[in-house]
This record gives sequence, C-alpha cells and structure tokens, in this order.
Amino acid sequence: MARKKSPPISAEDRRVVGRTLRDLRRAAGYASVETASVVKTCPAARQTIYAYERGGLTPSLPQFLELVEFYVLRAAVTGDGAKPESDLRAQGVAAVTRALSLPAYHVTDAWNLVLRMQPVPDGGRSPRRPPP
Repeated sequence: MARKKSPPISAEDRRVVGRTLRDLRRAAGYASVETASVVKTCPAARQTIYAYERGGLTPSLPQFLELVEFYVLRAAVTGDGAKPESDLRAQGVAAVTRALSLPAYHVTDAWNLVLRMQPVPDGGRSPRRPPP
C-alpha cells in the first residue's frame, strides 16, 4: 500500500511550536539562540533553531522533544533570566502537552483511531462510536 502524503502543517501550528520553543529557551536562561546553540549538548544547530522559532520549519516530534529536554533538563544556565527549576519543569510539561494536542503531530488522530478500534465488551451494549 502506498504511503499517503501528509497534509501540510498549518501556519498556526508552526507558530505555536516556534513560540513554545522560544519561550522555553528564554525560561532556561538562554537569552539568544546563539547562546543555546554553542552549548556542546544542544541537539540542533543555530540556524535550525532560528527556523523552528520563526515558524519556517517545524521539528519532528522527536526533534521537538530533544529540544525541550535540552532546555528543561540539561540547561546549564542558572543566572539572570533563568526560571527556578520547578517552574521550568512545569513549563516543559505544558509545552509537551500542548505539542501533543497539535494536528501537526497527529497524536490526537492516533488516539481517535484507538477509540474507534476498541472492542465491544462481552455481554454489553455496543459503545457509541464516532463515524469513521
């Protein structure tokens, strides 16, 4: 079976992902993309991060998660501008949760499919299923 071409990612989804990454970078204490990208453990190049934050490119879900992990769990900045660790971790959780709800990453589509595939319980009435 041929693979279906994915629909283009909406401009709004690209903006949401970009804003989310930019806000996390700043919350981690990196005032600029340059200061984050020169850190040895940064998972993306400077130009790539710029493109993500501006909405020109959208990271894959694994790329997004790597950047969130870098900003939240591996950020070495503790000076001016960095949020307290508990606040930064909460912001990271919110960022991942928001990203998983975006159509760009198709997670909600996967959960909807799981719901539609649920077996009918034995001896019970058929659950109301949404139309395909």
